[in-house]
Amino acid sequence: MIRLVLLAGFAASPALAAAEGKPFFSLANTDLIVLMAFVIFVGILVYFKVPTKVGDLLDSRSVGIQAELDEARRLREEALALHASFERKQTQVKEDAERIVERARADAQLAAEQIKADIEASIARRLKAAEDQIASAEANAVRAVRDQAVAIAVAAAGDVLAKKMDAAQSDVLVQKAIAEAQARLH
Repeated sequence: MIRLVLLAGFAASPALAAAEGKPFFSLANTDLIVLMAFVIFVGILVYFKVPTKVGDLLDSRSVGIQAELDEARRLREEALALHASFERKQTQVKEDAERIVERARADAQLAAEQIKADIEASIARRLKAAEDQIASAEANAVRAVRDQAVAIAVAAAGDVLAKKMDAAQSDVLVQKAIAEAQARLH
C-alpha cells in the first residue's frame, strides 16, 4: 500500500510545483487538492481491498477464459477427429461403391452369358424339334406313299387275280386270308 502511495506521489510530481505567488500547502493550490483527493481515493480503494477484489475478478475471468480455451481446443480436436473419421468413412464408402459396381458388372456379364447360352440352347431345341417334325413328316409321307403304292399294287394284283382266277380259287384265297387275319388278331 505504501508503494502505491509513493507511486501516486511521484506520478503527481507536477502538483508539487506551487502556483504563482501562493504557498504550496495552501487550499488555494489546486494541484495540492487534486493530489490529496487522489491519495485519499487510493487509500479508500486499498482500505476496501478493491485491488485484491479486482485481482480476484481478473483471476477468475482468466480462469474462465482458460477453461473456454481448453474447451475450444478440446472441441477442435474432437471436430478434427470426426472430420478424419468422416473422410475415412467416405473413402471406405467410395471403395464399397466401386466394389458393388464391379460386382454388378460381373453379375451382368454372367447373366448375359447365361441368357446367351439359354437362347442358344432354346434355338438348338427348336431346331431339333423342327428336324424331328420334318423327319416325322417325311416318315408319314413315305408311309402314305408306301400305303398308296401297296393299295394300288393290291388293287392291281386283285384285278389281275380276278381276271385269272375262277370262283373256287377265289373262295380258297378268301378263306385263307380270313384264317390268317384271325390268327394275327388273336
